[in-house]
Amino acid sequence: MIRVLIADDQMMVREGFSVLLGAMPDIEVVGEAVNGAEAVSRVRELRPDVVLMDIRMPELNGIDATREIVAADEGAKVLVLTTFDLDEYVYQALRAGASGFLLKDASARQLADGVRVVASGEALLAPTVTRRLITEFSKLAETPRVRAEAYGELTERETEVLVLIAQGLSNAEIATRLVVAESTIKTHVSRILVKLGLRDRTQAAVFAYEARLVTPS
Repeated sequence: MIRVLIADDQMMVREGFSVLLGAMPDIEVVGEAVNGAEAVSRVRELRPDVVLMDIRMPELNGIDATREIVAADEGAKVLVLTTFDLDEYVYQALRAGASGFLLKDASARQLADGVRVVASGEALLAPTVTRRLITEFSKLAETPRVRAEAYGELTERETEVLVLIAQGLSNAEIATRLVVAESTIKTHVSRILVKLGLRDRTQAAVFAYEARLVTPS
């Protein structure tokens, strides 16, 4: 069973997601939190596999809560909830360590699939939506936070894979694009994360934009 904690200050959202996820045979909602501070406390208490985290909450917002949760446990998996269309905080949440995000109007299937993807250790990087968000909010960075030396240890192929990750492509899609086996791409991704000291594909995508390996259009 995938154990989920739902953090949102709106009761209807918490109850709705709880009902949707509770209907899944492989997912169990183990708790709820009404603000970021409570989310941090409940994560410490319940040790859920995935945290569904709203961004705009009282006392402690979802960004700061995510940062605290990830700082306390690097293996923590936080799935940010957003109303989109241009939520100015999503990019900050990804930088804080979130493993991805879901739209609040996601279908029951999308919600469950998103939880499963993140629980499995992958980042939730929807090819179109995530790329749009990261592209938009990378423009908000005052200055590049990453210098070229930081990714100098990457091989030419690893750098190519990193760029494709930032564009939202899955391992299978990257393998098709580069005409190699998917297992080869998985190896490249693992080496990229180790060399750059990153948690997952989401951080790799953010890194690529901040390093200006991918230029926002």
